Amino acid sequence: MPVDPQTERFLELLASWTAPPPDGDAAAEPAIAEMRSRIGAAFPVVRRELAQVRDVAVPGPGGPVPVRLYRPVPPGRGPLPAVVYLHGGGWVLGGVDNVDALCRDLAASAGCVVLNVGYRLAPEHPFPAAVDDAWAVVASAAREPERYGIAPGAVAAAGDSAGGNLAAAVALLARDRGLPLVHQLLVYPVTDTAMDTPSWRRYGSGYGLDAGSLARFMDLYRGGADPSDFRLAPLRAPDLAGAAPATVITAEYDILRDEAEAYARRLAAAGVPVELRRYDGVVHSFFLLPEIFDAGAEAMDFAVRRLRAAFDDHARQGNAACTTGTSG
Repeated sequence: MPVDPQTERFLELLASWTAPPPDGDAAAEPAIAEMRSRIGAAFPVVRRELAQVRDVAVPGPGGPVPVRLYRPVPPGRGPLPAVVYLHGGGWVLGGVDNVDALCRDLAASAGCVVLNVGYRLAPEHPFPAAVDDAWAVVASAAREPERYGIAPGAVAAAGDSAGGNLAAAVALLARDRGLPLVHQLLVYPVTDTAMDTPSWRRYGSGYGLDAGSLARFMDLYRGGADPSDFRLAPLRAPDLAGAAPATVITAEYDILRDEAEAYARRLAAAGVPVELRRYDGVVHSFFLLPEIFDAGAEAMDFAVRRLRAAFDDHARQGNAACTTGTSG
């Protein structure tokens, strides 16, 4: 399918935002600190007002993990289901502020608590720091739901890009550690370390997410870890059976498209309920930018429907269990 006109305009904007200064060396590799400052200012957005937005800290293996909690209704209205959201940025860039607008919209539209996780970044904190922090927040939400106003057992994990990688990893950890999630929402996730798919080769330059940059970030994050560790490469997990039901969203012109879709197929083959949806004509990051991409708003609506259905299924199962227990 041809590149969408909105995609063309976005790529032009992106080129202007990331262009080196006139007196700079275009071939020089930008420093991590410079890239972090750029990403923070690149996408101005309108932020929705919610009944409650507050910052909390969750104990983690490397110290307190900063988390921003969003609640669409006042705390006195009772517990809500929850989404633990993990931002993208190649495990090197990004943070809570970069997905603040998205998390506000997700909380309001899905009628849930959202926990936006400020996990530790590489290269200062290589693997498994990010996944350990992500797991600490998921485990806390599952084990201490009253702390966050969460309905017991109604926790989903979600993330985009590297955050989708972390969401997939914690969904497998949750299965293995006896804290099953109700859903996993994976938005163009990194699922492998091989970097050898047709989409990697075809869309590695000129489509927003540069293959060389992501390879550099992956090296900074992975360090000396085994590239087949499922916490790094969920696609290489020996068995995906029993993982949380999943929604996988991909973009046509994205280097991560093929590995994300391969993960969806492997989940389905393992008996995991999964729905895969590819958005044609668009590139990586479209989900975060509904102001630019109509497909971003459509994908958000789809993700919200899937999360609401998962929460409703969990509530029905809980009610059925209560009814059975009472009648017995």
